[in-house]
Amino acid sequence: MNHKLLVEMTRHNIAHVKADTADQSNDILEIPGSFYTDPERWASECRNVFGRLPLVVALSSEIAEPGMYRAAEFMNRPVLVARRKDGTAQAFVNMCTHRGAQIVEDGKGKANRFTCPYHGWTFANTGQLIGVPSAKEFGEIDRDCFGLTHLPTFEHNGFVWAVLDPASQLNIKQFLSGYDDVLGVFGFESWHVFGRKRLESANWKLTYDGYVDFYHLPVLHKKTFGDKFSNRAISFNWGPHQRIVTPDPSLLKLEEKPESEWDTKKMLKGVWPMFPNAALISIDGRGDAMMFSQIFPGDSVENSYSTHVFITERELTRQEERDAAEEQFSFLVRVLAEEDYPVCYDIQKNLNSGVRDKVVFGRNEPGGQIFHGWVDRVVRASSDEELNMLFAEGQAENESRQTENV
Repeated sequence: MNHKLLVEMTRHNIAHVKADTADQSNDILEIPGSFYTDPERWASECRNVFGRLPLVVALSSEIAEPGMYRAAEFMNRPVLVARRKDGTAQAFVNMCTHRGAQIVEDGKGKANRFTCPYHGWTFANTGQLIGVPSAKEFGEIDRDCFGLTHLPTFEHNGFVWAVLDPASQLNIKQFLSGYDDVLGVFGFESWHVFGRKRLESANWKLTYDGYVDFYHLPVLHKKTFGDKFSNRAISFNWGPHQRIVTPDPSLLKLEEKPESEWDTKKMLKGVWPMFPNAALISIDGRGDAMMFSQIFPGDSVENSYSTHVFITERELTRQEERDAAEEQFSFLVRVLAEEDYPVCYDIQKNLNSGVRDKVVFGRNEPGGQIFHGWVDRVVRASSDEELNMLFAEGQAENESRQTENV
């Protein structure tokens, strides 16, 4: 099914190549400049977008075996993701239920139990409280009420998503709108993490705009890789999630063979934005190495930080392979740090001046239009129930589109 879907997307791309066209939105979209500068709007996004929607908290391959875990901070909340004995992944608040100390230091490891460094309370990797030092002297407690705080968690096709609100009623599968199924074509469950980098930037949406925008490629990146790309974009979406590519003439060669023999890896090129803040990037189209990026709001409306994980289809054991991977990863990070993010800071400064009260997304910028449309809808949604209705519509549209293509 995934190969068939890739063939359909490739056919769509080939049709645009032959017609010398690209996808276009119905109209130009104007966004208030204050959406990038207003502290109240920013606080609402932190609360209603990042506080309510599923975020990728681990790659499945990072916690591949029972007992493995990853601890990290997301939006100032310490999160612990553990692989339980039954093979399932579960995210918790990385906080002792006794006095609130962080239980596990940020990083990765393997352990079947976690002991708080403050008073020694011990928890199984299922979250259950299994040990209280000097229990008789401490006093009687119901241990079932003092386990680690569970976060709603969902794992599929190589990614672990969690909602930072323990009380969330959001349907994570519905939120993904079938996008998690599409990701199955990569086989990310068995991929390997090669390296990590962190960068600072301006407002989180200004930063993310660049990931869903191909219009700037030949201009901003003319000295690095922009000459290899058209400024046209072809966008596919599953609810708020997308895949964005340029019309690619090299795909015409695939028509020399039956569709069943089309090379999957040659059809994976592009950027795969994962709403609300992540993107998989495969620029060279090899299909065996990608960069996974996530953008998070910083401590004010004017700044953000991004984390970048370079992943490879197989573990690189030879030094020449590792050198080549490091060169590619460093190149991608350098392009962001030296070309994309400085422009974000410039835009932030200019918008702060108030000289212009809006920014514009053209009909030829469908990625940005889809992204901002969904951010606004999520911010306006008053409850998890309303969010579920929004994402149910997105999932229904995707299922309808698949039925039409059968």
